[in-house]
Amino acid sequence: MDDESVAIGSESFVEEVGRRLRAIRRQQHLSLEDVEQRSGGRWSASAIGAYERGYRNLSLGRLRELADFYGVPISVLVGEIDLRPEAAQARLGRITLDIGALERQSEAVAVVRYVQSIAMERGDFNGRMLTLRREDLRVLGAVLQLTEAELVDQLRDWGVLHRVAESPELDLTGTAGS
Repeated sequence: MDDESVAIGSESFVEEVGRRLRAIRRQQHLSLEDVEQRSGGRWSASAIGAYERGYRNLSLGRLRELADFYGVPISVLVGEIDLRPEAAQARLGRITLDIGALERQSEAVAVVRYVQSIAMERGDFNGRMLTLRREDLRVLGAVLQLTEAELVDQLRDWGVLHRVAESPELDLTGTAGS
């Protein structure tokens, strides 16, 4: 069995890496053309597209260069960190914030400081999105004198929620009783 035939779930490893590359590029709000331009032509739009679709193999060296270009650990690209939506849903009681949108909220100064401290502590590679764990929500709610549900409502009102993972203990989606 060659390396290309090794499957992860129903996808080959090459396809899985490609899917992760696409997710990271999109998370950073980059088009294929943006990658080509920002890399000074080092990475052509067609080559990146082929990598993302799993049509073209990446050597370990090229994969590391792409990880460096995107500013992410190579472990994200090879699947040591799971980015699949169903894996995110398995992490109950978490929300993902759009840090850029949060920083534009003048009344959210304390929240921004807290979120930035969490990102620094975790060595977050992204800088655009941050997932808050249930414990983070509790602490932030206590500091702001809000319940967890009120905190999530405030974040929703500010337009900074990227994703809300379901929690069996608390309705963070705002659909309770509907």
